[in-house]
Amino acid sequence: MTGIQEVPVHALLADGTTVRIRQAGPADREEVRRLYEEMSPQNLRLRFFSVSTASARLAAERVAGGERRGYRALAAECDGRLVGLAEYEVLPGGSTADISVAVADGWHHRGVATLLLEHLADAARTAGVTAFSADALSENHDVLRVFHDLGLRVTRHFDGPEVHCTVGLTEDETYLSAVESRGRLADIASLRPMLRPGTVAVIGAGRTPGSVGRAILRNIHSGSYTGRLYTVHPEVTAVAGVHACPSVADLPQVPDLAVIAVPAAAVAEVAEQCGRVGVRALLVVSAGLDTHQSGALTDACRRHGMRLVGPNCLGLANTEEDVHLDATFAARHPGPGTAGVAVQSGGVGIALLDGLARLGIGVTTFVSLGDKYDVSGNDMLQWWESDGRTDLALLHLESFGNPRAFSRTARRVARTMPVLTVDAGRSEAGRRAAASHTAAAAAPTVTRQALFTQAGITATRTIGELLDTAALLHAQPLPHGTKVAVVSNAGGAGILAADACVDAGLVVPPLAADLVDELLALLPEGAGANNPVDVTAAVGEEQLRACIGHVARHGAVDAVLVSLVPTAVAAATGEDLVHALTAPPGPLARPVVAVLPAQAARVELLPTADGDTLPAYSDAEDAARALAHAATRADWLARLPGAVPELPGVETERAKNLTAAFLEGNPEGGWLDPQATAMLLGCYGIPQIRWAWARDEDEAVAAAERLAGPDGRVVLKAYWPGLLHKSEQHALHLDLQNASQLRAAHRDLATRFGDRMTGVVVQPLAERGTELFAGVVQDEVFGPLVVFGLGGTATELLADHAARLAPLTDLDVHDLLTSPRCSPLLFGYAGSPAADIGDLEQLVHRLSRMASDLPELAEADLNPVLAGPHGVTTLDVRVRLVPRHPHDPYLRRLR
Repeated sequence: MTGIQEVPVHALLADGTTVRIRQAGPADREEVRRLYEEMSPQNLRLRFFSVSTASARLAAERVAGGERRGYRALAAECDGRLVGLAEYEVLPGGSTADISVAVADGWHHRGVATLLLEHLADAARTAGVTAFSADALSENHDVLRVFHDLGLRVTRHFDGPEVHCTVGLTEDETYLSAVESRGRLADIASLRPMLRPGTVAVIGAGRTPGSVGRAILRNIHSGSYTGRLYTVHPEVTAVAGVHACPSVADLPQVPDLAVIAVPAAAVAEVAEQCGRVGVRALLVVSAGLDTHQSGALTDACRRHGMRLVGPNCLGLANTEEDVHLDATFAARHPGPGTAGVAVQSGGVGIALLDGLARLGIGVTTFVSLGDKYDVSGNDMLQWWESDGRTDLALLHLESFGNPRAFSRTARRVARTMPVLTVDAGRSEAGRRAAASHTAAAAAPTVTRQALFTQAGITATRTIGELLDTAALLHAQPLPHGTKVAVVSNAGGAGILAADACVDAGLVVPPLAADLVDELLALLPEGAGANNPVDVTAAVGEEQLRACIGHVARHGAVDAVLVSLVPTAVAAATGEDLVHALTAPPGPLARPVVAVLPAQAARVELLPTADGDTLPAYSDAEDAARALAHAATRADWLARLPGAVPELPGVETERAKNLTAAFLEGNPEGGWLDPQATAMLLGCYGIPQIRWAWARDEDEAVAAAERLAGPDGRVVLKAYWPGLLHKSEQHALHLDLQNASQLRAAHRDLATRFGDRMTGVVVQPLAERGTELFAGVVQDEVFGPLVVFGLGGTATELLADHAARLAPLTDLDVHDLLTSPRCSPLLFGYAGSPAADIGDLEQLVHRLSRMASDLPELAEADLNPVLAGPHGVTTLDVRVRLVPRHPHDPYLRRLR
């Protein structure tokens, strides 16, 4: 467990209340005794099986005994008051711990015990405890229900009036789903005062019309906010027609939401004033807070249980009929609709709001996250999932606080609605700007893309592309595949549209003969009906409508792109070709998009005769990219969620012991030597080519005699601590065919590298096969990233790799193997022997498991991995370990 014993954490109860969880110790003696003394006799009896006050005194002394081996006590407190206590003490044998949990009277049924047990279980797992043991009275239904609802495996043994419970601590999908569900409900409850406030106060709305605070107050007031609105001003009784009070304490009602727009130096003090009167949520638009001011603001929010949006943000809005809150300083009120929008950049937020307004989509809620001290994209996804109004989620995130938890949430939410994002910070300059803008590390591109792909998030490169895709997903059904029919009234425009589709990864297939015949029969003379379909400039509205209907209903394609240019022929005859699109001959069941080069706007939603809309783009490339994103989403939705397989023969505890032993001798970490590397890989069944360690020339010759294959050829590799790239250093000799060649090679290495070389590795010369690369990089924020692709000496030059975040499911591994450009080599490209895909999948799964088990695994490079029809083996491995505590990304806590 990280953090609890050194730094307390804050987390949410079921009703949204913030509590502080920390290690309990000697200073808590009186608080613990008071906790028990204030319990009702009934609750005291259920806790201690008696009503004796001696038990309470003993319990207080046990906690006051302080930290000791095999014992841990965690306290939950709110506003400085102890509201819950959970303890464990390891029983003889070391794998099971006896636990107890107590909750203050008045705090029952709010999730205190469950939250404490989640954190206690995390601490116990880190200490090597595998199960909790507890005794309870059989009439203590509340505590038995707490154990049952944890999501862990619980066994009960009844003995008269008592029940003995054993709780296994293995984290599986059932447990993670239970924790996730509890966290979601708590999160939503904590956001209600923020997003559905009954009372709002604006602090910092000066008398100057151009101030940010004044603009927000004006927007709230003019936006038909349905709740009560106040402002705080020390000198006047009203600002912009809104009643003003001299201080927060003088407000006639405690606001649910306080908007703070004061100078940076005053923000923390105003937040403290809000907390003291009971405000539940803060929106801080002020910018320029330094480190001290930021810490003071966060501390005030945590101590008083206030959720925080910002600082340095545009504001927030909720268009619900019974709320109508526009607490932004945007120029226009956001219109109501079905899109949820959360951004870190206020400028991006304004652009998205304007773009959605032009499209007529509108928003449900808009939140400018700013520097994102607290409320994040993860919070907003959970809100939209539950609000009953949002069906499209748009995000702009420059940094991630807990990306693995975000990925899990996004993966769930994306099953119910499209989740779109702008992939910000792709360049080095962009990452520098993002880090500066958000005071958080921006993720490397490959890591971020892995997260988006696995979570089913549609990642676009620009705001324009995001709006293009949002328009299509909002207006049209998803395509069932990537096959597109291009229909155009101008041959050149059709060719450009077809090229755009292919460039976007779509397929423009030849049409079936029967469909071609049908189209030629109804189109003007001179039409072409292959694909693209050239309907010619002479086409009429009814002919075009029939053509689109035939193509869309035939089943030969998954989508139809119609490119129309204005012609003198249509103008002369009065034909409205666009009307053929907006008034189709009945339901088409497939997405249809228009490309109208003469259209001024980049994308528009054209109203259709049946009350829906149809997306029209001015550029075929924009339409094609939007279709490609829609096809990718459809493919992701069609796939069943993957599963992380069980792997036989894995020795996790042995691997952890090997890691701990290495770091004990190397406190700053380092690269493992060949022997330690082989032992670590052996714990996970990762195959290596046979090898031997030799300290001198004679040992190398003897090893070669043992290892050489039928042809007697071997490989000799130099080794010394810190040697990373043997080929670059010319630190290896290949294809050594006899002892004399081997001795000469050894002497060459010894001469060139001298005392640096501590020994050599001898291996038989490997059979031919496809050289691959597999590796792990442990990201400080994202966790382990598994990388796979083309290997050998050119691996960095060609950069033909794909990456996924561990732990990998079976589908993740399949995608990882098939994504690189070299993947056809694995399946028998051009008559070459196919690799053993099953063995390759096993290797990647085992590498993923090793990375997930060992947070100390900073990086591992398996290069080359030789794959052929007879199996998979690793020829060279580098492993680096660093001291790092395990971190459970799914443990409930606030940022």
